Amino acid sequence: MRTSVIGLALIITSLVLPPNVISQTHKKAGKHPNFIIILADDLGYGDMGCYGQKIIRTPHLDKLASEGMRFTDFYAGSTVCAPSRCCFMTGRNTGHCQVRDNFEIGEWNDYSGQQPLEPNTFTIARMLKQAGYSTACIGKWGLGGPGSTGIPENQGFDLFFGYLCQRHAHNHYPSYLWYNNEKFLTGNPDFSPQQKLSGDPKNQANYNKYQGTAYAEDLFTEEALHFIKSHKDSAFFLLMTYTLPHLALQVPDNYLKEYTEIMDDPPYQGQMGYLPVFHPHATYAAMVSALDEATGKIMQALTENHLDSNTCVIFTSDNGATFSLGGADPAFFNSNGNLRGGKGSLYEGGIRVPCIARWPGMIKAGEVCSIPYAAWDFMPTLAQLAKLETPKNIDGISFAAALSGAKNPAEHEFLYWEYTSTGGTQAIRAGKWKALRKDLIKEPMRMFELYDLSADPDEKFNVATQHPEIIQKMKQYSRLRTPSSKPEWNFLHN
Repeated sequence: MRTSVIGLALIITSLVLPPNVISQTHKKAGKHPNFIIILADDLGYGDMGCYGQKIIRTPHLDKLASEGMRFTDFYAGSTVCAPSRCCFMTGRNTGHCQVRDNFEIGEWNDYSGQQPLEPNTFTIARMLKQAGYSTACIGKWGLGGPGSTGIPENQGFDLFFGYLCQRHAHNHYPSYLWYNNEKFLTGNPDFSPQQKLSGDPKNQANYNKYQGTAYAEDLFTEEALHFIKSHKDSAFFLLMTYTLPHLALQVPDNYLKEYTEIMDDPPYQGQMGYLPVFHPHATYAAMVSALDEATGKIMQALTENHLDSNTCVIFTSDNGATFSLGGADPAFFNSNGNLRGGKGSLYEGGIRVPCIARWPGMIKAGEVCSIPYAAWDFMPTLAQLAKLETPKNIDGISFAAALSGAKNPAEHEFLYWEYTSTGGTQAIRAGKWKALRKDLIKEPMRMFELYDLSADPDEKFNVATQHPEIIQKMKQYSRLRTPSSKPEWNFLHN
């Protein structure tokens, strides 16, 4: 698409330093492995073939799983976008991290955003940048709008290209994106991602105005391929935060055709938010396949640039599949598998997500890991893989030993989540046990539900009354949270 900011910096460096100095610098940095993390947006546990999907085709992601390790019990940081990303970036769970829920700043405009990360937050990007990595985030950010303390350049990234504000990301055909601090004009017309259909719903031409010519996800992939090629001789950390398959339902026709031939569902006219779409089921499936194809292109770029053996690729999602609005139909696709709940819930369907890791020569092909890990474990894991000091004062533990197939890898004593927007909910997993209590704003003394996930992964049978000793332990874990600096998120009193 264009010379990236990082690529331009390397060109300038080459004009100042002798070639042998640059070569030695790259060789030294190249001793570290490269990391590519692909973070899907609202992709459910059951949306991929390797996790049981029967309708949507995901050949590249299925291949990724066959060539690496598939996690069965991996968890997002939260059940919605911003706090989940905060957990990933900082290595802390929602009982300790800065951002514990989606929180919008200002009215909707070009400079709106979400609750920003505080200045000089120690992020996974800052950790790797300090170790000599080139760092890039491409896609959706959601941890601070333009001009805030939270923008990626202030939090350890050399390069950012994408949406800073989550609300802006509701349109996959935006009129602009952010390239670091500058607007990148896409050539798309400017239109709202929240509209209702005007005109005959049976006339497909009436839906064309909800698309453009430049699809943001394709632009992201193009920039990623440029970044990989530009940094093939140095260590890099590439965070791909695609907005697929988050609403609104929008996809180019080249992805859509294979599904319109096998699906015949009625048009969605915008009556439940977001944009009208002529083929809602086919469009959702095509969006997942577009994500799959983008992953395939990234993997191909690694092969073409001879980076396979020195690059760890991990694919996961920021939370479970969305609920039924905007034309989405998670029940039709069984998007959350048979898990209870979905996005916005702390039942398994809202937080248990697909996760695949691939690194030829380091991770055996076809491995499956059932140890519970979570998004806040990425920071210490990448630190260990890069042979860096493990950050202090975090909730994460490294799952590097699990990736390598070592015996007795580290396991959590417990995992913890809290979420405000649905009335105040806490969830804890300890071994096979999952405890959850909700509506805590109205009922602060509400009792925990308890589920044995080894026998009941769908959380159908509450066995709390049968195991008072487990409930007592869960109560102790629940008190280990710390109050948030934002009063809105303090629905609990320790």
